[in-house]
Amino acid sequence: MAAPPQESPAVRITSGTGKWILLTTVLGSSMAMLDSTVVNVALPRIGRDLDADLAALQWTVNAYMVTLAGLILLGGALGDRFGRRKVFVIGVVWFAAASLLCGLAPSAGVLVAARALQGVGGALLTPGSLALIQASFHPDDRARAVGLWSGFGGIGAAVGPFLGGWLVDGPGWRWVFLLNVPVALLCAPIAVRHVPESADGRKHGRFDVLGAVLGALALALVTYALIEARSGSVLVVVSAVAGVAAGVAFVFVERRRPDPMMPLDIFASRQFTAVNLVTLCVYAAFAGFFFLSALQLQVVAGYSALGAGTALLPTTALMLLFSARSGQLAQRIGPRIPLTVGPLLCAAGMLLMLRVGPDASYVADVLPALLVLGLGMVTLVAPLTATVLASVDTGRAGLASGINNAAARAAGLVAVAALPLLVGMGPEAYRVPERFDDAFRRAMPLCAAVLVVGAVLAFATVRRPGAGCRVPECRTHGCVTAPPLERVSGGAP
Repeated sequence: MAAPPQESPAVRITSGTGKWILLTTVLGSSMAMLDSTVVNVALPRIGRDLDADLAALQWTVNAYMVTLAGLILLGGALGDRFGRRKVFVIGVVWFAAASLLCGLAPSAGVLVAARALQGVGGALLTPGSLALIQASFHPDDRARAVGLWSGFGGIGAAVGPFLGGWLVDGPGWRWVFLLNVPVALLCAPIAVRHVPESADGRKHGRFDVLGAVLGALALALVTYALIEARSGSVLVVVSAVAGVAAGVAFVFVERRRPDPMMPLDIFASRQFTAVNLVTLCVYAAFAGFFFLSALQLQVVAGYSALGAGTALLPTTALMLLFSARSGQLAQRIGPRIPLTVGPLLCAAGMLLMLRVGPDASYVADVLPALLVLGLGMVTLVAPLTATVLASVDTGRAGLASGINNAAARAAGLVAVAALPLLVGMGPEAYRVPERFDDAFRRAMPLCAAVLVVGAVLAFATVRRPGAGCRVPECRTHGCVTAPPLERVSGGAP
């Protein structure tokens, strides 16, 4: 069933095929990247139209993250085995079908289920887009191709909140999802016609489907327990216990399987373990911040969806413009200082958001906070990725990147589930500006504190990598939900 391996990729970037490959992979990855940045802006309108409480809005974000985080390593492995183009196209079509269901959802429950299906499609197409580039282009052109892919993807991430706000205020929030359908109708036929197939013929092990299911189930059950904890029901307790049990079973399965999705011996590297702990802190704070800030700007400050989306652009724009330079600086001075200073700058930016209240001035109140936050993200994201890759053997760099990316998304979904609970945000809080404002002012110091913990961890544990380590191919990055993803391979061959 496996497609034959492509022994010597020879597509040149200036060729017609090279341009088609770039167009296809940019379109596919942009679907997932746009979706990860625009949904937060649409949440207040979704809640109003579907009569959804805060828990339903949390699930609108987290249902997607549960399946994406739990299955992204498996998605990379499926592409290696059965053909990267084939799995990528399946992911694009799946993502578009789920997006159509999101756009037509008559209730919050249907929307949440469709978002979970979207995450499955995202787990197939996200690692596949980069893998197609790395498997197709001539080695002399590969770095430039990856740079173009990541650059255009960063532009998509930057445009996302603005586009989402415009859609929400204009044709409606459903078009945030329906927009994916015409993109997929363009992307999938181009991929089938113009993108060469490739696979890794050395991949013969069994797929760790059980590990992937247990990982996703643990995340889903723990998330449910955190979101529904206010009810104090027996089901919440059962879900929490079952989630922990699923997590323990996941570790047991990964330890015993000969071909695990996530080989636990990779954590024998102290540097790798330390950087992933920093990742958990950083991206938990980011997810909580962007989830609540999009609501704060609309519910409390009175911004339109377009205004809120536009207001959040500076962070992504700064990352897009300066992430490559930040990576170069970290190579010269080592990652310890950037990974310590970056989270502290982000924490300062979040504390500055405490100035954002009713009738907040964008120039005086919102922009300074987002500029400081953006500078912190620029400082830390590129060195974080480089340190992850440098902390393991070169042959496992793709696996390390996939684990780090999944860890960031898992941290984000737990933060979105737990933060409203920790700050006493009730089910109807987003409908009452005064209540939401009070909870937001308790949430920002918590997010800042988590970032400070990440900075302390980085200062205490991160050291300069040795010579000859692999460096990231994705130098430009604009996504705020997860670190850059190198080529993903799930488990042993």
